[in-house]
Amino acid sequence: MDWTAAPAQRPLRRQSLPQIRALLAEALGQKDGVRGAHCIHEAWMRGDFSVNLEPAMQQLWSVAAESIPDWLPMQYVEWLPLLYEVTARFTRTRRGRSNIYLVLLDYRDSRPEPRGDPSCSAYGSTFGVYVGMSRYAPAQRFDQHKAGIRSAGAVLKRGLEVLTGPSQHLQGIARTEAAEIEITLGEALREAGLFVKGGH
Repeated sequence: MDWTAAPAQRPLRRQSLPQIRALLAEALGQKDGVRGAHCIHEAWMRGDFSVNLEPAMQQLWSVAAESIPDWLPMQYVEWLPLLYEVTARFTRTRRGRSNIYLVLLDYRDSRPEPRGDPSCSAYGSTFGVYVGMSRYAPAQRFDQHKAGIRSAGAVLKRGLEVLTGPSQHLQGIARTEAAEIEITLGEALREAGLFVKGGH
């Protein structure tokens, strides 16, 4: 088992759910954040329910926070598998210094469906996603947003965390290509039913 694999590679894809739960129990016992993250991620990608995943995530964060990879979100969102699926359709062809990044937006305090917004049809507006591009690393750019540096209002006010995993393959891209991907990825995520900001 390649525990260093990117989450999109899903190294536990061929394991059964009982096997994954056993591996998760081992990872928790050994305080192994990487193995635990892959177990939770695989269950998530298979559509496991929040009632199963949220306690597992809390337990993993409580025992192995220092070793959990940055690609495992801290917040459960039901549409994470869709985010991976749509983002995987995009590839880079030229290397450069630009990065695509995704930020989880929190709309839990707002009305359930923004009126007249067709981008919310499938998943409502509890959470949204911001699509951006930058020459900075995604985590650094997120920190800039939160500090008010060239900040998008949605990220400044509602940004929870960077969703690193789905866009790992879209780092180090030529600027012109990244600008095009930013727009088309935003459009594709809207068409898939997510509430999207940015992507312009």
